[in-house]
Amino acid sequence: LLTQGEDGRPHAVAVSIEWQGDRILTSTGTRSVSNVAARPLVSLLWPPIDTGGYSLIVDGDGRVIGSGSAVRVSVTPTRGVLHRPGVSAGSAARGCGSDCIPLLG
Repeated sequence: LLTQGEDGRPHAVAVSIEWQGDRILTSTGTRSVSNVAARPLVSLLWPPIDTGGYSLIVDGDGRVIGSGSAVRVSVTPTRGVLHRPGVSAGSAARGCGSDCIPLLG
């Protein structure tokens, strides 16, 4: 989960996710929760499983739900792409400087 701190720096943490309808739920720490409450634009990144594989990058609107020990971050995806270095003919035609496959947005 990538959030933005109050000084503008990115804050990255590893999270487990759970799908709930059209949104992604995560449990995370207090800094991420504070960042999402103040600046709700977030991203999620899954690195490739195999060498040369695609990363999955999902941008979304974050929202803090719950309270106390049950607080979670809910992410509604707004954009998603499979991405890897290098240019393919299809991605170049779409204006992507890397090999990318748009999934959402």
